[in-house]
Parts: sequence; C-alpha cells; structure tokens
Amino acid sequence: MKAHYLGHVVFYVKELERSLAFYRDLLGFKEVGRIFNGAAAALTSGRTHHELLLIQVGDAPGPPTGRHRGLYHIGIKVGDSLDELRQVKRELDGAGIPIDGMSDHTVSQSLYLKDPDGNEVELYVDADESVWKNNPTAVVSPIKPLYL
Repeated sequence: MKAHYLGHVVFYVKELERSLAFYRDLLGFKEVGRIFNGAAAALTSGRTHHELLLIQVGDAPGPPTGRHRGLYHIGIKVGDSLDELRQVKRELDGAGIPIDGMSDHTVSQSLYLKDPDGNEVELYVDADESVWKNNPTAVVSPIKPLYL
C-alpha cells in the first residue's frame, strides 16, 4: 500500500458559524455543503471534494494545552512566495488574529496561529522544490526564525 496524499481533516468545533468565519471567511476555503441537519460543514480549497469537515459539538471539552498525544497542528498552503505569506500575515493582523510563531523550515516558511477552538494551524508557503528534491533530508533541517 502507498498513501497518495492526506485527503482531509475533521475537527469537532464548539460553534460551527464561528469556525466557518475563520476557515471559510478568513482563510478562504469554500463551503460545499452541510450534513447532520446543518451541524457540520464540508469545505474545500478546490483541490478535491473536501479537505476540511467541521462538526459542531457545543461545550464538549476542547484540546489539551501543551504537549500531549494526538493532533499537533494542520498545515495549510497559502501561496508560493514569501510575498504571499507577508500578505497573509497582513490579513491576519487586520483581522486581529494573534500569530503564535513564524518559522523558516528550509523547505517551507510558516506562520502559526490558533483557530477559534484552540487548534493549532500552520499557514505556509513552500520553498523551491529543488531544495528538498536535491536534498530530501532538508525537511529535517534546524528550524530558523522567520522575519516578515
């Protein structure tokens, strides 16, 4: 067996509309439909039928803080250049979304933030693919600070 790619992520969320304001309205995913009597929404970037499914669960416990087993974060590619990542940062700043960190991973450059339910989201752009195609171990290069 060989995995082709990560197809989608499903999040349980406290308030569906609040999460849609983040993923759909701010990050630009397109809502393609709802299920469970409107308590869940499927979203896509256009790459496939859906990459994200949000299911409203109300006041169920949220994610633990700090290191723990389970999901750490999801990564969402937001462009192909540092200029595009700078624009994303300006949009986040304008929306009042705090940025928790900025990193240069050699193969990609990233912004880290939390969604409305406290899930960590990485917004990134890839470096030129020759960086990792010519040197696959570049993916585990030391993480450097990113200044935008």
